[in-house]
Amino acid sequence: MTDADRARRIFGLETEYGVQHWNPEGRPLSPEEVVRYLFRPVVEWGRSSNVFVSNGSRLYLDVGSHPEYATAECSTLDELIASDGAGDLLLHDLVVQAEERMAADGVGGRIHLYRNNADSSGSSYGSHENYLLRRRTEYRRLTEALVPFLVSRQILVGAGRVVPAGTWPEGEGEGPAHFAFSQRADFVQDGVSSSTTRSRPIINTRDEPHADASEYRRLHVIVGDTNLSEHTHLLRFGATDLLLRMIEAGFPLGDRVVAHPTRAVRQISHDLTGTARIALREGEASALELQEHYLERARAFVAAEGAHHDRVGEVLTLWGEVLDAVRTGDRSRIEDRIDWAIKLRLLEDYRARHDLGWDAPRLAQLDLAFHDIDPDRGLFRLLLRRGAVARLLPEDAARSAVETAPPTTRARVRADFVARARERGLDYAVDWTTLKLTDHPLHAIVTKDPFDTSSAAVDRLFGRIA
Repeated sequence: MTDADRARRIFGLETEYGVQHWNPEGRPLSPEEVVRYLFRPVVEWGRSSNVFVSNGSRLYLDVGSHPEYATAECSTLDELIASDGAGDLLLHDLVVQAEERMAADGVGGRIHLYRNNADSSGSSYGSHENYLLRRRTEYRRLTEALVPFLVSRQILVGAGRVVPAGTWPEGEGEGPAHFAFSQRADFVQDGVSSSTTRSRPIINTRDEPHADASEYRRLHVIVGDTNLSEHTHLLRFGATDLLLRMIEAGFPLGDRVVAHPTRAVRQISHDLTGTARIALREGEASALELQEHYLERARAFVAAEGAHHDRVGEVLTLWGEVLDAVRTGDRSRIEDRIDWAIKLRLLEDYRARHDLGWDAPRLAQLDLAFHDIDPDRGLFRLLLRRGAVARLLPEDAARSAVETAPPTTRARVRADFVARARERGLDYAVDWTTLKLTDHPLHAIVTKDPFDTSSAAVDRLFGRIA
């Protein structure tokens, strides 16, 4: 590993999609029936519903019949955003094929896939962030320092949600329908835990580095909402990366430990002013105060240590703009870039035109339609196409990433291996660290260095069997 590698970080994002079949002329299919149609092409070429695709990312079926896409390892924010966008395109292509097969079988209607975190039955599904850390980092100290940032981060990068009447922060009684910062907040059940299903924590501590375990561990953050805007992705990962770098470097952040993380994350989500007071181990603070403190520390850190990637300036600027918008209530500067503000503008305009309260069923329908990944039906996609939402990357970046792995990580090696095996019609088995041809199990390739982009071992393997 070079010094340049040490200055970079491996990022990854896992996205679970909501599934719905709409059929006005017959019985709607269950999610289980839908995903059987959806994954049939995947099973036909991959012989499994759990595969690594052409760009080095993983596509699979998760618990509860949720399609899930895990980006390949990325070492830049641009790579991550493009790779994540490629997942939407891959899954939409599968939707088109599934609807054609359904029509051939006499099944009408449409399939909807949603990039969101909650359904009408009260279930939640996740958007999991991954950050590779050096093993030498003291993990308990890191998580204790990181939780207050993650609890309050939703005022920056929440997806926004129309909350039905009666859903209110713990201990606050029942309240009217309203708009909240986060979709995920009301489902968080723990601060730090090794579980992801029985108890949904802010940080999952399961130690699966998918790399050399003597050198690395993986930080698995599962409190975040599923975002749509590229700028929201930039702020979400860029700000969190800066916090991690400050913690790793021992940069002073002050003693801001949240006393009750699960209650705090709910309180903050339901208060659009950002001023709700949450209990700390010593004293109390608001989400705005916490995030203003972290932004001031991040600016001081970058000034002292220098930029860590070419988007640092944009991250710091956007961070400040979002805090200004929450503080003043003037969201006009962020309504084309930050998910919750984009959605709130759309819904507020609709409410005003039709004189609706937040409990109107039509608003809940618009909230859901906002997250549809279909380019012709999803409301966010419509706003993007009309220019009402700003792009960060070139328009074709996600489409290019469908077939191209990030060039700066071992994902390019995995993608190269998969392409060669498929070209030759060879059966293979792949995971994050191992590449293996089924008929040549003794020649498995182990890729424990996530920064290693050399395909020399792949060349030797296919040269040997030629």
